Amino acid sequence: MVTGLVAALGAAVCFGAATALQARAARLAAAGGGGGAAGLLVAALRQAPYLGGLALDGAGFVLEVVALRALPVYTVGAALAASLAVTAVLAGPLLDVRPAGAEWAGVATVCGGLALLALASGREGPGHGDATLRWASLATALAVLAAGAVPAARLPQRSRAALLGLGAGLGFGVVEVAVRLLDPVTVGALAANPASYALLVGGAGAFLLLTSALQQGSVTAATAGMVLGETVGPALVGVLALHDRTRDGWAPAAVAGFVLAVAGGLALARYGEGGTPAAAAGPRPTAGVTLGSGG
Repeated sequence: MVTGLVAALGAAVCFGAATALQARAARLAAAGGGGGAAGLLVAALRQAPYLGGLALDGAGFVLEVVALRALPVYTVGAALAASLAVTAVLAGPLLDVRPAGAEWAGVATVCGGLALLALASGREGPGHGDATLRWASLATALAVLAAGAVPAARLPQRSRAALLGLGAGLGFGVVEVAVRLLDPVTVGALAANPASYALLVGGAGAFLLLTSALQQGSVTAATAGMVLGETVGPALVGVLALHDRTRDGWAPAAVAGFVLAVAGGLALARYGEGGTPAAAAGPRPTAGVTLGSGG
């Protein structure tokens, strides 16, 4: 379990640092005059911080998979929400943003929640899902992908970013659950497992939705919706279908820790703004955010 906790926190650090680095790159690209969304993306790709952020995103994804194979889904989801706390800490040196007292309180809330979860978490549940859950995960992933193909203009303008962000969070949540449904891990079994395709399709759909969310409205609203989508749903699936449990007598502490970690992450969602153009970067492959980009 210790390995899983270290991997989950390592993934949060990687995703949080990637967020700050890619936000820095986006600012540099915007300062140079990107010439529209596509131009800003091309300019950002020329920045070393952006490429470093992508490398950290890849490392974070590997660590996330390791954590999901060892810990309850609710613990990993809350840990990934803590990536926003890492971004807040790095915002000063990289983005010339000084976190106020409320932001530091958010960081402390996240850390306190994660400490409670670490004490309360049991081992990963013994369940790897049945065929119904595997097919349901693929159906959900396809629904997320289909939603990504719907023009954002059809959604209510005031809630557009939040709804798209929530959809992206559901896609990233599918990825979290699908990792637990991959058993056994052999080439033949993976090819025949619907969860393998749910992982790929869910990640692609989340990418489309988050990119659209960040281009259509408030990045804070998109980030908040995504944090909710990628934590609450997977946690419920983990407990109800995959038999994730806490240590005996620690269930209330686990619930409190989860709520504190997610609430702290939501309070820090404004670091998704980063003062950068929303279209200047692209989402990471799994749960989390990148400033003006997702990552």
